[in-house]
Amino acid sequence: MGKHRSRLVILANILSVISANKGAKRTQIMYQAYLSYKLLVQYLNDLTEAELIVCGKRNRYMLTKKGQMFLATFSEYDKSRESVYNQLNHVEDQRLMLDAMCPNIDLSNNSNHKHSKETA
Repeated sequence: MGKHRSRLVILANILSVISANKGAKRTQIMYQAYLSYKLLVQYLNDLTEAELIVCGKRNRYMLTKKGQMFLATFSEYDKSRESVYNQLNHVEDQRLMLDAMCPNIDLSNNSNHKHSKETA
């Protein structure tokens, strides 16, 4: 995996596993959400307390309406976050291109150039 996931992403991963399987047991969630058993138990307790999931028949976890709403909202949030991230990368690429076009000019905000309104 390489990167550390945020708590929000882990919660959404767990809810996604439960949703995709129309209910899931601990072991299935643990493997599909890539969590240790210790972390899984903590997150399941947190999700249960927040009323995003319930433990039903045969120890299968199910999403509540609130859990479904969380997952839908997270999906929208994640798409927006990704879009903003891509836009910021594009803007940074453009800035670097502009910097490369002016290699001998200090374009940093820290320059001590005074902008004069004098006319020649």
